[in-house]
Amino acid sequence: MTPHEVAAIIEAALNGSQAMVTSEDNVHFEAIVIAPAFVGKKPIQRHQMVYSTLGAAVGHEIHALALQVFTPDEYARQGRG
Repeated sequence: MTPHEVAAIIEAALNGSQAMVTSEDNVHFEAIVIAPAFVGKKPIQRHQMVYSTLGAAVGHEIHALALQVFTPDEYARQGRG
């Protein structure tokens, strides 16, 4: 699975989200996910939301996924967005 494919899956499942995914080997991934759906959610809930979008791929095609998860406002306040 490529970073582009992982990003597309996340973005399709989390309405209005943006996912920036990188990988050096296409099994270990790092992702920054910005989503309006994260508003009011605790970090663990946000991670669960992202993992649920990827379903059975986690643990198979995706061996590891390091996440940074933000609401749009949180991301903008960091000077990134």
